[in-house]
Amino acid sequence: MERPRLSFLDRYLTLWIVLAMIVGVGLGAIGIHLPSVIVPIGLILMMYPPFARVRYEYMPAALRDTRLLGISIVQNWVIAPLLMFGLAAAFLHDRPDLFAGLVMVGLARCIAMVVVWSELAQADREYTAALVAINSVFQVFGYAAYAYLFVTVLPPLVGLPSLTVHLSIVTVAVSVLIYLGLPAVAGALTRLVLRPRLGIETYDNRFVPAIAPLTLVALLVTIVAMFALQGARIIAQPLDVVYVGVPLTLYFGIMFCVSFWMGKAAGASYGRTTSLALTAASNNFELAIAVCIAVFGINSGEAFASVIGPLVEVPVLLTLVHVALRLRRGFTPSTIPARLLEHS
Repeated sequence: MERPRLSFLDRYLTLWIVLAMIVGVGLGAIGIHLPSVIVPIGLILMMYPPFARVRYEYMPAALRDTRLLGISIVQNWVIAPLLMFGLAAAFLHDRPDLFAGLVMVGLARCIAMVVVWSELAQADREYTAALVAINSVFQVFGYAAYAYLFVTVLPPLVGLPSLTVHLSIVTVAVSVLIYLGLPAVAGALTRLVLRPRLGIETYDNRFVPAIAPLTLVALLVTIVAMFALQGARIIAQPLDVVYVGVPLTLYFGIMFCVSFWMGKAAGASYGRTTSLALTAASNNFELAIAVCIAVFGINSGEAFASVIGPLVEVPVLLTLVHVALRLRRGFTPSTIPARLLEHS
């Protein structure tokens, strides 16, 4: 069976992002800025295709296996936020703006690119879809509270008052409602209405791939707009990209290794173990960018840190896909409980 491959656009995503940054800096250097209304429109469009693709119908399958579901919740909503908080504090202890932006990335669980990583690693497609659906629901209702907790409440409690970034939970909640809630409702309604009318095959294999480029186009337009405003800062402080990129790289690698070990130790199949690990290691950088821009401003350090997320995530996760495929040889039928075989 031929292994799935990334589409042309996804394969060179890091390149497109770098080019968008360069174009943005160039436009800013000559005093050209995109109309401000483009950014909020782009942020909403960026989130729509992933939600139109989320397979909410697979949620019951994940809910049935309460043990693996519990592991996934711990990985995504306990370990991941704490790990990103710790890494951000360690590497950015004197940069509260970059610290907050990085934490916002860690709090946003992936609902889009993880589907691609899962396909490439030959993970359990349906289980990945189920985890994505669950994380989507958690994000809509929990992201604002998590952001307030980890950015405003937690730093002084652990002796890091200098990293406290004061934000209103109401402001974050409104931003989440606009930039996550609206696309979520639109995507769910699109799936509910169009999928039965077009047919499952046509919707999943034609319609969804057709609208998928909207996310990339909207993301790149947003990045161009951001870097047109941040051009002078980037030229003056180019090492900021490195300061954010190093803890991000460590985060992706640690989350994958810990989550993969947890899944295998629980007796899950390779497919489900890999789904757990890649879901936990990936992030919804679209959401983080949208909220950081809405809450802190398009030319803020928080927004700058959030946009470094996809620049780092794509090459690192591609590497982890190859790591997962190599680790597959450690799984044998005898290590997979019968109760999991029937679902994997």
